[in-house]
Amino acid sequence: MTAENAGDSGGESAPDSEGDSRPVVYDLAPNCTLEDVEAGANYHAVVNGVVEYGIFVDVSDEVSGLVHESNLSRSYEVGDRLTVTLEEVKENGDIAFDVFEESTYQTVVVDHEPDITPIEELSAGDTVHVEGQVAQIKQTGGPTLFRVVDETGIVSAAAFREAGVRAFPAVDVEDVVRVGGTVESHDGSVQIEVDSLTRLDDEDATEARQRLDAALDERAAPPSVEPLVEWPAFEKLRDDLEALAGLLRRTVLEGRPIRVRHHADGDGMCASVPVQLALENFIESVHDDEDASRHLVKRLPSKAPFYEMEDVTRDLNFALEGRARHGQRLPFLLMLDNGSTEEDVPAYENLAHYDMPIAVVDHHHPDPEAVEDLLDAHVNPYLYDEDYRITTGMMCVELARMIDPDLTDELRHVPAVAGLADRSKAGAMEKYIALAEAEGYDRDRLLDVGEALDYAAHWLRYNDGQSLVNDVLNVGCDDESRHRELVEFLATRAERDVERQMDAAAPHLEHERLDSDAHLYTVDLDEWAHRFTYPAPGKTTGKLHDRKVREHGEPVITIGYGPDFAVLRSDGVRLDIPRMVAELNEEVVGGGVSGGGHLVVGSIKFVKGMREEVIDSLVEKMAEAELDEELSSQAIVDTEV
Repeated sequence: MTAENAGDSGGESAPDSEGDSRPVVYDLAPNCTLEDVEAGANYHAVVNGVVEYGIFVDVSDEVSGLVHESNLSRSYEVGDRLTVTLEEVKENGDIAFDVFEESTYQTVVVDHEPDITPIEELSAGDTVHVEGQVAQIKQTGGPTLFRVVDETGIVSAAAFREAGVRAFPAVDVEDVVRVGGTVESHDGSVQIEVDSLTRLDDEDATEARQRLDAALDERAAPPSVEPLVEWPAFEKLRDDLEALAGLLRRTVLEGRPIRVRHHADGDGMCASVPVQLALENFIESVHDDEDASRHLVKRLPSKAPFYEMEDVTRDLNFALEGRARHGQRLPFLLMLDNGSTEEDVPAYENLAHYDMPIAVVDHHHPDPEAVEDLLDAHVNPYLYDEDYRITTGMMCVELARMIDPDLTDELRHVPAVAGLADRSKAGAMEKYIALAEAEGYDRDRLLDVGEALDYAAHWLRYNDGQSLVNDVLNVGCDDESRHRELVEFLATRAERDVERQMDAAAPHLEHERLDSDAHLYTVDLDEWAHRFTYPAPGKTTGKLHDRKVREHGEPVITIGYGPDFAVLRSDGVRLDIPRMVAELNEEVVGGGVSGGGHLVVGSIKFVKGMREEVIDSLVEKMAEAELDEELSSQAIVDTEV
């Protein structure tokens, strides 16, 4: 019992000295427990119940007991105040009080300051107090489960009021609390059976948060790892990637879910799979729940080259359901190989209503002024005067290694797969290919892995296909022979389907020479291509375009169109597709033009009946576009339509 200061009684000031001979009456703070009381001591009390055989009194929010009728000289009502003497704490936990009737005494205020046990030191059988932030509150059919994070770890605390009824309803996620109880073993992990749970307020909460923030920042700091290859262009991005790695590691330490969205192509999966595996490994190293990685990380592909409203609606609905059903915080959204442009803004603004943090790693031409205020982190080579040749897969392999360096040996081949899949012309490509060759991946095998990833992504559609994709990429795969057989099968099927599509569509390409001297090819994919199969219209247009680029070695534009869409590819012509889309929407009245893309790759949609007007206006704009031999669509992702 800790005396904090002396009070007074009956209007008399109690002397604050060791020489005061008056009896002491302790005024317990609300959160004082049995640890703070002792038999024979006197306490200020409040009547909380009146029964035939006596009165029940509270000496704190946590300590109550009975004054038997034989000890009462007068009647009491609920709310009356009195002073009592603790007679006995019985073996069953019941407490017996007597009335303390001295009129003169000194009051000593007692604050409850139990010893705080770090979560990492919890051991079954101990009676403990822990202090931390609530990361999750889940109501089961029995107890309420609180997940509490402190400077050293995270633990589940089970509080029971009655079956299926929320215990401590005043406590919310993100509150700082002090939990007291007994540590027990539960499903292979320790769990606190709660006796007390108090929300810290004001200065105590502020101090605890500051202490927790500092400790989590220190634990989240990523290990120092050297890049897989020496590349000055990449060094410009390294600090941003390290900061993001720390942010993601801290998100894991806080017990917050992470939702990974990535473009559904080879580079997008080369980016997302290593990051997902690194996060899962880190979760398993810091969480005591063996299912935590399954609950806290979710990877999902995006077909569109931007974060479209369909995807954000799915993500937001999933997040809100998770909060309602499992008491989780809303997730951290990580966008990979996507998310840097103005087309992403409506989706981000939708999430802003719910205060969901967002980070982007992308290598497409960004619109910083449009997205920066909506993002918590943005890593993009264009922000440092570099370009798409640094692919997202290359960056995310390094990001994954910063999260979990032990993954390095599994990832040495992945940057080469990413670069070849996106046909990067970076000077470092030969270094990455040499690194992969040292691991047994020759150039043909790397190309086959990339093609197999694209083929799998097409058929998986909105499914992450985690086991299949991991086996194809040979990251997190436990069977090398299965990986090789699967890649051979999928790559062969992809090649067959591409050739079949080219045979169907290539003879129907229409050609004209624009005033700029660029070649323009158009094809009606609804009439001359297999629909609803591989490759999709975006990739079909890209494959046809690549053939003509190789054939001419001059500036080429290709348009593959259908009833209400067009896919655009350009080499050597600066199209600025986002600007063209905005102009078309204004100039073609009733066209309903929407869509977007980048300088040389994009897709648009329009009203079916206005197709001719939209395409004609688009071609006129392309004819006026500036030639730029440095621009190439071969390093930009294919677009699904």
